[in-house]
Amino acid sequence: MSQEQTFTSFREFYPYYLEEHSDLTCRRLHYIGSLLVIAIALYAIFTLQFVWLWLVPLVGYGFAWVGHFFFEKNRPATFKYPFYSLMGDWVMLKDMLTGKIRF
Repeated sequence: MSQEQTFTSFREFYPYYLEEHSDLTCRRLHYIGSLLVIAIALYAIFTLQFVWLWLVPLVGYGFAWVGHFFFEKNRPATFKYPFYSLMGDWVMLKDMLTGKIRF
């Protein structure tokens, strides 16, 4: 599939998303970034130190984009499909945590 394809549903998009995350190091960086996003958000909420939330996009996208640019060697799907890509991050994390996807 090319990035020129138009997706009409997340179900249709997710296989493309997984193809764009075939490199093991890229997936691991997504995993680390996503777990750090959760940890930072929980810390900010439970300590009422909301200033920490500015780190959420920096950490989340930072780890993912390093994976794409240096290991996967592709352009992150976020640039063309931001909503589906964000959904894909969380579904892929769930799939990794449940053992459905190797990382």
